[in-house]
Amino acid sequence: MTERQNGPRLTHATVSVLRAMLENPTRELYGLEICAAAGLPTGTVHPILARLEAAEWLESSWEDADPKTQGRPRRRYYRLSDRGAMRARAAVQRAEAQSAKLRAMRPGLGGGTA
Repeated sequence: MTERQNGPRLTHATVSVLRAMLENPTRELYGLEICAAAGLPTGTVHPILARLEAAEWLESSWEDADPKTQGRPRRRYYRLSDRGAMRARAAVQRAEAQSAKLRAMRPGLGGGTA
């Protein structure tokens, strides 16, 4: 099956990006905003954004701005699709449940108590 059918790989970094996008699911964010919100470098976030867009969890568009006037390159804005927001919520919940299970099995690891 393809990534589109299965959905994107849900690595820790992908879940961090999804959490950042879910803070305000209808808001458009550009790449560096997502990097800051997720606490991840651009080289990690942009491939994740491409995978999420290929899986149709995200939609993107280029801003309508003149780079010379703005003094910077145009920004590409991303937002969760309606279906993507539902899937992202479910994915984050699954990841949190799995983390809770792991912490329960191994107290003291991953932020658990000893």
